[in-house]
Amino acid sequence: MAMLTVRNLPDEVHRALRVRAALRGRSTEAEVRAILEETVLPEGRAALGTLLTSVGRGAGLTDDEFAGFAQRDAAPARPIDLE
Repeated sequence: MAMLTVRNLPDEVHRALRVRAALRGRSTEAEVRAILEETVLPEGRAALGTLLTSVGRGAGLTDDEFAGFAQRDAAPARPIDLE
């Protein structure tokens, strides 16, 4: 787990967080975690893999064709030469 320190938080924001947390039966720290999680990982957000799978299914790809995508080249990508 990562740790995060927030400096220079205005007193009124801290008070509002404490009140919001209390109304939800959480600690202030748990409330901040919940707010951050809801903000950066919104519910209903499609993961890229899920989205690409649905596009592939819509295009009529078979399971064997999908399996071919899972076999990736392990060699690192080379940057393109623009000269």
